[in-house]
Amino acid sequence: MVNAGARLDRLPILGFHRRIFVLVAIGMFFDGFDIYIAGTVLGTTLKSGFSTMGQNAAFVSVTFVGMMLGSFFTGFLGDRFGRRFTYQANLALFGLASLAAAFAPSMSVLIALRFLMGVGLGAENVVGYATLTEFAPVASRGRWLGFLAMVVIMGLPIAVLISIFMIPAFGWRSMFVLGGIGALVVWYLRKAMPESPRWLESVGRNAEAEALLQSIEAGAPKPLAPIVASAPPPSPALATLFAPPLASRMVLGCIALIVINTLIYGFIVWLPAFFVKQGLTIATSFNFTLIMSLGAPVGAAIAALTADSWGRKPMLIGAAAVAIVFGAIYPFVTDPTLLMAVGIGLTVPIYVLVALLFGIYIPELFPTEVRLRAAGICNTFGRGATIVTPFLVVKLFAAHGVIGVLALMVGLLFVLILTVALFGIEPRGRSLEDLSSITDRNGAVQTPPKAR
Repeated sequence: MVNAGARLDRLPILGFHRRIFVLVAIGMFFDGFDIYIAGTVLGTTLKSGFSTMGQNAAFVSVTFVGMMLGSFFTGFLGDRFGRRFTYQANLALFGLASLAAAFAPSMSVLIALRFLMGVGLGAENVVGYATLTEFAPVASRGRWLGFLAMVVIMGLPIAVLISIFMIPAFGWRSMFVLGGIGALVVWYLRKAMPESPRWLESVGRNAEAEALLQSIEAGAPKPLAPIVASAPPPSPALATLFAPPLASRMVLGCIALIVINTLIYGFIVWLPAFFVKQGLTIATSFNFTLIMSLGAPVGAAIAALTADSWGRKPMLIGAAAVAIVFGAIYPFVTDPTLLMAVGIGLTVPIYVLVALLFGIYIPELFPTEVRLRAAGICNTFGRGATIVTPFLVVKLFAAHGVIGVLALMVGLLFVLILTVALFGIEPRGRSLEDLSSITDRNGAVQTPPKAR
């Protein structure tokens, strides 16, 4: 029997789903938390003489190299060995490396450990969203994934606030202790987390999938809706990602994540420097940045609350269009109060896109059999962009100021709109199994070709 997708999609939200969300979300929170502690930690290591500017740059660089490699390889591990195994492995790697970083005797050792942490961080991002995608019922999938993205994004303000108290009292090493212990606690709690029934069925472990589904259904109110037969599963071969209908989705996924990563690391993280160059004091620039960062959870919340009712494609195109408007205005604003208001107006739609792309849309585009590999490859391209983005931003800023940087961002947003309009599908209200196939112009169903 099994038919995991149809049986999971007919369920209402149960205590089981809330437990899965919490187990995934707390791990993802530490992912976001650790990414954002770098700024506060590096400032302290530099001031104390533990590091140099060059070493700080290397620290940031190896973080993104590690995340890029982690994103790529975790996709293959997750589709081969399962979501739960891969989740636990990358969390253990991150947690242990973070604890070791707290005792690093030199900046060179800290940089090496940061690379390992980056591998775990990149993997967590891919597996976390994909895992919740496979458990969440179709009617509320967008909302739950959007709220997961909001949890990750909350790592930014929380990391800043904690560092304000922790670093003066206990030093920069305490931040790695906090992140490492938190990750290992989550690793222990996740030992009770079940494997994805969709993945179990996709690899032929039907007895395990059936037993798990029956235990989940036992906690649901009766009667349950009839089971609607799922579309036949596609081939698990990697080659299916580069043939119709999945090839266009791969193009979309890669371009979309390149765009959104460039927006984050080419604009958002540079805000303090931009504010200073626009005539504000350092203290004022940090205050403005903190206030603007509040637009991040607001944007994620908007995505979570509207994705299931308004649809993914309209939200992606609409948010990108709003960001283009504010991005075009931003460089020409001189009044500080108006500058902050326009900045918030730009931050909110950017984080609507962050939540939609990272958390909701990309994991939905691909079949269970190749979901993690596809998401991993898309994230690899996106993380790869973060390696070159800082150098590009510095060059554009030196030559053209904020106008040059925002011109790049606006241009990329136009590319995103065009790509979504041409290649995007609308997953709202459709099961993951239904999304594994598309219809041609004559209405005939097309499925990814079988491996030969």
